[in-house]
Order: sequence, then C-alpha cells, then structure tokens
Amino acid sequence: MILVVGGAGYIGSHVVKELVQQEEVVVLDNLSTGFISLIDSKAHFIQGDMGDESVLNNIFSNYDIDAVMHFAANSLVGESVQDPYKYYYNNVASTLVLIKTMLKFGINKFIFSSTAATYGIPNVELISEEEPTNPINPYGRSKLMVEDILRDFSNAYNLNFVALRYFNAAGAHKSGDIGESHDPETHLIPIILQHLLGERENISVFGTDYETPDGTCIRDYVHVTDIARAHILSLKALMRGELKSTIFNLGNGKGYSVSEVIKACEVITGRDAKIVYADRRSGDPAKLVASPDKIKKELGWVADLDLTHIVRSAWDWHNK
Repeated sequence: MILVVGGAGYIGSHVVKELVQQEEVVVLDNLSTGFISLIDSKAHFIQGDMGDESVLNNIFSNYDIDAVMHFAANSLVGESVQDPYKYYYNNVASTLVLIKTMLKFGINKFIFSSTAATYGIPNVELISEEEPTNPINPYGRSKLMVEDILRDFSNAYNLNFVALRYFNAAGAHKSGDIGESHDPETHLIPIILQHLLGERENISVFGTDYETPDGTCIRDYVHVTDIARAHILSLKALMRGELKSTIFNLGNGKGYSVSEVIKACEVITGRDAKIVYADRRSGDPAKLVASPDKIKKELGWVADLDLTHIVRSAWDWHNK
C-alpha cells in the first residue's frame, strides 16, 4: 500500500490515477490547493496535514504502508518571496514531521517531487544532475533543503529515496477527468488556453530579444502523465531494491519557446491569440532545459508525449 501525500493536487492526482491500477493507495491532502474531485475513487482519502503527527500516526497504524510519495509542497515562486515562512514551514518543517513519523513506523522508501528550480540559473545548454545547485528563491531553497535532509537521513537512518527534478509539468490525463487547475493560475499553457476560451483579454510575452531561434524564452515542458510514470517507475525500482538513493532530472531534452507554445495552442484550438509584447522580466534566463539522460539510462524513462499531445490534452480538459 502506498501513501500519496498531496494526492489531490495536479501532479499528485495524476500519479494516483495511474498508481491505483497497480497498488492500493491512500491519499493524504489538506485540500488547501488540491481538489477532492481530482482524487481517483479507488483511493482511500484522508483530509489532513502532513505536518500533523497525530494524523500520520493514525494512517501508519491503520494502513499497511510500504512507501510514501510526497507532492504536498507549496510551489508558487512569487508567493515564496512574499511569504517565505509559509514555504519553509510547509515544505521543510512539515516534511520533517512526515519523514520522522514514517521512519518511526519502519517505512524507509520515499519518493520526493522536487524541482529543477534547485539549480537556479545555470549557464549551460542542458542541465544535468551534476550541475551545481544555487536556487534563487525560497521555493527552490526549500526543495533543496529537503533534498539535503533526505541525503543525510539516507546515510544515518537507512532511508531510501528518489527525488525527481523538473521545471514545467503540463497537459491533462487522457481520460479528460483530471487536469491542471490553480488559483491563481501562473503556468503558461493554461493561461493561453484560458485566453483562447475568452477568460483572459490577452497573453503577455515578456521579451522577444533573447538569444534563441525566435527570440522568446525556451522552457522545458513535460506531459504530466510522463511525469507520473517517472515517479511510479522510481517507486517500483526502489521497492524492488534496484535503486540506491538518488536524484533524477525529468526533461524533454530540448525545450519549447514561448512562441512555439502559443502557436501550438492556436493550431489545436483553431483560434488566434491576442499577444501583448512586454519587456523582459528580471531574472528570466533565455533557456532552461533539464537533461533526462540519467533516468533514461537507469530506468529507461523518456518523455513520450510531445507539445502537441500536451496542448491537446490540456485543451480537452479546459473545455470541460
């Protein structure tokens, strides 16, 4: 049985939807940003906070949990700058309670949804796991702190973990039942689709003079189903004892520019976007793309679903 913390959120709910086909799943979520409607009906749902030791004690006492998957972080970069306490308390302190309690019950397998924001702004074409980590905001720093904790706990307490770093999860489940929903929405693809549905007046493009083929920023987008599959592959390898504690990047290996993403949305929806061009935003690098070579070599994972699949699935979800 697998405990998925944050299983009512965007990525967590997609993992649960795939995982319940193979395992019995318990979802713990406080619904602060998640939605109960996204949780697969085959999963056991408990509303509560991962930092509440009494809730965790009840779960680990009443369910035969073999491993824990953690998706319950706060993840808005701007908010983390404005309210760092919230990010360090939830993302670090509450995670410590979760790990301490699972170890107390003899559970030592842990999958952590991390972020490529741990790298900061590296000056390389493709970011590998060996690239130095230098996060530039409290969100990235809080995730890196947890990674450091996991390494130390792995050495001291025999905790076996996999942390997965990625930039932009995108798209929706092929069933159309679950997809991306944030309030406020900060991700490019849903913002574009909301505009094309008439819910936003226009789209802002920040900078057209970057050293990229079309002058707009290039970012790494991976379909959320591919991301879910990587988490489950990591979980299975960990449970079979085939992996030692490690960190994997998840990426498509080339990235897509802002203009490419807008064009793909226009083609798939058959609608034209009203674009407002603005100056660059401070701190935006021209290109951020993660190398997936390590996880491809060790687990055989590649991002199968391209930008067309990402946008089409997202459009189907937003239309519903």
